[in-house]
Amino acid sequence: MNNVDALIARLGLQPHPEGGFYRELHRSPLAVQRGDGQARSALTVILFLLPAGAISRWHRVQGADESWHFIGGDPLELLQLPPTGGEAQASRLGFDPVDGALLPVAVVPSGWWQAARSLGAWSLVSCCVGPGFSFD
Repeated sequence: MNNVDALIARLGLQPHPEGGFYRELHRSPLAVQRGDGQARSALTVILFLLPAGAISRWHRVQGADESWHFIGGDPLELLQLPPTGGEAQASRLGFDPVDGALLPVAVVPSGWWQAARSLGAWSLVSCCVGPGFSFD
């Protein structure tokens, strides 16, 4: 068992439909109404692991913002594309107080396209979506 497999087992992660591995940590019992009228949990939080070679495929979250919080491992590249198209914007998430190019947190606005990949052996982040995420 390699380090990534051990981390997946220790954290109780499962394959994510968009790539990588995840586990839902929190789903708020509070309900809110999105701008489109759909009722959602106020907030959802997941652990999300991207090992080397895995990607979080291009996707978007409609009606909710998503914040990515770096936890550990190697830096992660997060790509964002406005809903109207244009050029992708790249952020590097990580923690190195000396390297100003690394950010510990990035926010993807509602409706923006996003994709991510680890820039090393693995990257562990927490993703928070509000109003809460649902696969439907």
